[in-house]
Amino acid sequence: MTLPQIALFALAVGMLIGVGMSLLVAWAYRARARVVEETSNVVPDGVADVLASMDDTACVVDASGLVLAASKSAARFGISVGSPLENPELRQLIRSVRASGASATESLRITRGGLSLDPRLVSARASAISPRMSLLIVRDVTEQERLDQMRRDFVANTSHELKTPVGAVTLLAEAIESAADDPAQVRIFAARISAEASRLGQLTGRIMSLSRLQAEDALSDVRPVAIDEVIAASIEGHVVQADSAGVELARGGDRGVWVHGDPQILIEAFGNLIANAIVYSPKGSRVGVGVRADGDVVEIAVSDQGIGIAESDRERIFERFYRADEARSRRTGGTGLGLSIVKHATQRHGGEVRLWSRPGRGSTFTIRLPRIDPPVRDDDKKSKKKRERKAARAAASARARNGDRA
Repeated sequence: MTLPQIALFALAVGMLIGVGMSLLVAWAYRARARVVEETSNVVPDGVADVLASMDDTACVVDASGLVLAASKSAARFGISVGSPLENPELRQLIRSVRASGASATESLRITRGGLSLDPRLVSARASAISPRMSLLIVRDVTEQERLDQMRRDFVANTSHELKTPVGAVTLLAEAIESAADDPAQVRIFAARISAEASRLGQLTGRIMSLSRLQAEDALSDVRPVAIDEVIAASIEGHVVQADSAGVELARGGDRGVWVHGDPQILIEAFGNLIANAIVYSPKGSRVGVGVRADGDVVEIAVSDQGIGIAESDRERIFERFYRADEARSRRTGGTGLGLSIVKHATQRHGGEVRLWSRPGRGSTFTIRLPRIDPPVRDDDKKSKKKRERKAARAAASARARNGDRA
């Protein structure tokens, strides 16, 4: 066979292979379309409609593991009509249900859409709806698990934190009893008891504040609030602490800015930021509180020139009972709840809190809240009504004069 003949033969073989592959792909697409088309004839009446109205991931699977019908949210776990059910744990659950004939529920940790880095905890329930078909419902309970873990951690941490001052008070009371004949020692122990009692009161108060902020109930005293008044009250409440630490408090920025919220909660949130800034600032430095109105948002920034926050701590700094500097917090009586209160108070007011920090250069916490127009005062309302009445009388007089001329 000559070289040209070989080339022609190879070309013919290539064309045949190409045509064959095209026919094979077309057949596969037609087969899948036929499965989807026939779904309405296979799945019992009403099942597809029920699945379409479900928020949870749900699907109907045949004996071969092929998905015949599915809810809209099933795509989050890579489940689609006409495709096989890929997850081996879900397939095993369905096989066990087909073998036993009874419904079964299991808690599984599976991935969404093939993303191995996003495992989700789900409650999967499978039931047989016919000899050939099974119904699978997958409920994502990852968030519920996270909240349950948070509650458990909160109870455990609270119990641990309360034990420290309670135990100290007990020991100091015993020490006072032993030193009853030594007035100087009694005064020392009594002062320490007072300090521990104050710390205990502060801790329980903050626990109650945080619990209220995390409750689903609406804020109790919501009204237009002047940021000027909130900042003034927050600074005034920490003047003594700042003087004792040798730290200057300074206020700057825009004035006359208003938000909608609970003034006491906002004062506590800003007070926590100011108190933290004072604690972590060196003597002779300054803590600044700045306000900036930016369109529909107001930014309130609390800045210090202190030790700063390490990058490894920034992600956890708003967690309950988390302390970046455990020794300093213990020494200054910190509860580890202040920044958590700040975060939840800001979120309850429809805002967010941002953090900028560099070790050795200080930190800036910025609270962003929705801004509102200043409310109209009663005096302004009276003046407005007076102007309206005056304008109405002037208009009536003008009409009367025009009538006389006519």
